[in-house]
Amino acid sequence: MPMDAAYWDAKYDTDEFIYTKIENRFVKEFCAKLAPGKAIDLAGGEGRNTVWLASLGWTVENIDISSKALAKSAQFAAEAGVSDRCTETLATPEGFESATAPVDLAVVGYLQIAMPDLANSIAQVARCLKLGGILIGVWHARENLDGGFGGPQNPLVLPTANELVIMAQAAGLEVDVCENRDGQIQTKDGLKPSVTVVLKAHRVA
Repeated sequence: MPMDAAYWDAKYDTDEFIYTKIENRFVKEFCAKLAPGKAIDLAGGEGRNTVWLASLGWTVENIDISSKALAKSAQFAAEAGVSDRCTETLATPEGFESATAPVDLAVVGYLQIAMPDLANSIAQVARCLKLGGILIGVWHARENLDGGFGGPQNPLVLPTANELVIMAQAAGLEVDVCENRDGQIQTKDGLKPSVTVVLKAHRVA
């Protein structure tokens, strides 16, 4: 999946929310009971997780490469009445400067980029976390090629659990959970099955 602003602007240039306004099920699983604080939603796109977190009381910065996506995220936040708790930052996932850091939580949802770039992005996110701050990540797993729905068909942008553990540990994070799950991808036609790798880690260094 290209890390290219023009590609993503073209993809998001529609009135439809292409990834829906429904928060990711795994983000919800891991974050629903956390005490609200400050958060980063890296590659947050149209804001489905950003706005959901803000509705729980979080102050959330959506960092994305697409200005079109961020405009839709801001619109969604306004509709939900949480604009005062949401900000939008236009930046690449590996070269961003957060306006919110240090934060208590970082969410990385479906950032399907080449492994060296993903490692750099995770390291950058880790630097934005407070000591003890939590990272929640969700990706189409490489195993999704053999039995899942949708997502990129390039194994070079599909991480494995082992690769994510190595990246997280190199970034000074302690891994609490990193495993494949039987996921469900929210589409305009309903839920579709996928093989999803989920990561929960916290900063220790």
